[in-house]
Amino acid sequence: MTPDTLYSWFDRSVRAYPDAPALEVAGDVYSYARLSRRAESLAARLVEASGTPTVVGLLAARTADAYAGYLAALRLGATVVPLNPAHPTSRHLQVCAAAGVEVVLTEGHDLPNALDMSTVTTEAATDVRQPPADRPAYLLFTSGSTGAPKGVAIRHHAVSAFLRHVIGAIELGPGCRMPSTADLTFDISVLEMFATWGAGATLVPPRSPMELLNPVRYAAELRLTHWCSVPSAVSVADRLRMLTPGVLPLLRHSVFLGEQLTVAQARAWSVAAPASRISNLYGPTEATVACTGYLLPKNPADWPGTSNHSVPIGSVFPGARVLIVDVANCLATEGELLVSGPQVFNGYLDSSRDEGRFVVIDGQRWYRTGDRVRLEDGLIVHLDRLDNQVKIRGYRVEPGEVETVLRGHPGVGEVVVLPAAAESGEVELVVMFTGDVAEPDLAALVADRLPVYLHPRHYLPVREFPRNSNGKIDRRQLADIAAGSVRSDS
Repeated sequence: MTPDTLYSWFDRSVRAYPDAPALEVAGDVYSYARLSRRAESLAARLVEASGTPTVVGLLAARTADAYAGYLAALRLGATVVPLNPAHPTSRHLQVCAAAGVEVVLTEGHDLPNALDMSTVTTEAATDVRQPPADRPAYLLFTSGSTGAPKGVAIRHHAVSAFLRHVIGAIELGPGCRMPSTADLTFDISVLEMFATWGAGATLVPPRSPMELLNPVRYAAELRLTHWCSVPSAVSVADRLRMLTPGVLPLLRHSVFLGEQLTVAQARAWSVAAPASRISNLYGPTEATVACTGYLLPKNPADWPGTSNHSVPIGSVFPGARVLIVDVANCLATEGELLVSGPQVFNGYLDSSRDEGRFVVIDGQRWYRTGDRVRLEDGLIVHLDRLDNQVKIRGYRVEPGEVETVLRGHPGVGEVVVLPAAAESGEVELVVMFTGDVAEPDLAALVADRLPVYLHPRHYLPVREFPRNSNGKIDRRQLADIAAGSVRSDS
């Protein structure tokens, strides 16, 4: 049996549902057959322009050609390297050089070896090069601590292992309508595109970037049956007072991943979409989108309570394995989460980045996620990042402990606690929060629950948190705000 490739998930639906809608962009509907023909044309033009490339850059966002270009590169057996149009040219050049990009599919952008997809007007077919399943399907670049992006190559067999589970888990099939909330440089987009196309469903991108700022209107007006986004989208909708009871009656399944999903966010969403099941998925980019998941019970009264008021990240997907270990790599109920199995990548593009990221236990190679988790009532609960740990007045402190306490206040919307250094060099904790609550009330709650060394000295109310291009809370920008606040009070 020929191993699955990422393109084959789409191609099977082309053969099974040629006339069904695969993509709906700003009211223009592309059937599976039509989208396939457009991908064929772009693939043929790629071959004409540069032979058969092995690594193709894609500088485009949520247009018909963006999706067709992704498929065209996969059609030729090439590795796709998505590039965000909002990023500076210097970043594109850096990524292309690191990835060995041979040609870039663009929509009018000026880059070396660029092919403008809008100039390809004829329909043509091309031969398929079926890549081995251990070849990279796509290559994403995540932020690195040194300032240089880290290249993560995800192979066809890893994506197939993910898709084989997730399509059934979130109940996707013909007639379903899935959003496209994530930029193509964010691996949530892989779930949105290829789980949808692998199931014969319809991908429905927003009609304009502004539509993403109002997720409820987006889901309602485009008649979505499924939702997929980072949990921050719930907070955005809540701030706009859009999560009114039953406002999203068509939603059948809502998937959240990419950051911690709080119980408060899940409850607010379930009020707006009472017929929707809610899944909380977890996984680093290095483990192919998500490798664990938890389906909340239908009745909110049956939802589990957790120590930090977050939804559990659940149990592992088929074939995947996880361990929780302490600092000595011994099994523990609280500690770092390790992952292994077919979804885990082989290593970073720059192999020097692998140092310290893998460990061998009992002959098995494990990826260190850097995430601190706890086993509670048989369920894995995500606590925070190990690299968030700091020392304050000699004590080792987890800012997530303070966040957990503050989330328990009914007036708090979102909360982030970050360390910042004063001019004296002393590290202090800074709380930034949204919601209708007075700062003294939060300080009193912390004083009642936590030891003195965990008491923040600064509380900053904000109307809303800044978001990065993936919709997550931008903690780097918040860190700058926290640092400025501490310095101004020094």
